[in-house]
Amino acid sequence: MKAISYSRYGGPEVLGFGEVDDPVVGPDSVLVKVRAAAVNPVDWKCREGYLAPILRAVFPVIPGWDVSGVVVRPGPAVPEFSAGDEVIGYVREDFLSRGTFAEYVAAPVRALAPKPRNLTFEEAAGLPLAGLTAYQALNKVLGVGRGETVLVHAAAGGVGSLAVQLAVHLGARVIGTASERNHDFVRGLGGEPVSHGEGLAERVRGLAPGGVDAVLDTVGGDALRVSANLLAPGGRLTSITDTEVVDHGGRYHFVRPDPGDLRHLSELAEQGVVGVHVSETFPLERAADAHRLNQEGRTRGKIVVTVGGETEG
Repeated sequence: MKAISYSRYGGPEVLGFGEVDDPVVGPDSVLVKVRAAAVNPVDWKCREGYLAPILRAVFPVIPGWDVSGVVVRPGPAVPEFSAGDEVIGYVREDFLSRGTFAEYVAAPVRALAPKPRNLTFEEAAGLPLAGLTAYQALNKVLGVGRGETVLVHAAAGGVGSLAVQLAVHLGARVIGTASERNHDFVRGLGGEPVSHGEGLAERVRGLAPGGVDAVLDTVGGDALRVSANLLAPGGRLTSITDTEVVDHGGRYHFVRPDPGDLRHLSELAEQGVVGVHVSETFPLERAADAHRLNQEGRTRGKIVVTVGGETEG
């Protein structure tokens, strides 16, 4: 099959397009014909070796954890899915090797859920990793409730844009940091935008004089340190990018695959509670360009790699 892969750590230039071995479908796996795969910041961090201490690379590595596609064949221990089912997945294992930037992926059943019927394959590919990150952070780490005020950093980004929608659904008031060009976008999601950078604390205090009840940090660094001083009494803080959050009394959050959570996200998408904004798509052979664009860190919503083609039985 055709795929994107790399045989050493490095920049986007290490990504090559060509033939690789077809995936082996184990008893608890599902062979999925990939229609689209979203790009996430963790993809280039893995490619450059930043996650080597916790995720061993078995070269050659096919990058990508997000996928939407069609089931070709379930493994013998998988009654949940049948050939022809449309699915989404956060296909992460405890090592790097068999990713989603390929024509096919053998996905563990624990990584999959039905695809939202109202989303395109491109939109659906952007839901699993970013959606699970936001959902688990808001519900399981921060415990956001109705009537609370939540600060979401990078509210126009992949995780941030979904977090704004999910927090609004939980009944929270949402303040979201974003560049000026993305303020209308954040408003459209149901958030109250504020510009990031110098003076952020004063701008947030102007909207929430008593502080905020919860902060979801997706940026780290100065944004995290400012956030720690914006919490109301009893406020909660979590970061998905900066482990320094524990020094400020918060929790570091690393998303994990959860089929129940993913299925619930799919249902919320079908109900119109959450949507996925796709800013740009690239064909599989141009995945290196998709990585470069994502690494610039200024994406509104998601960047998606498309594979396409009809499903084979």
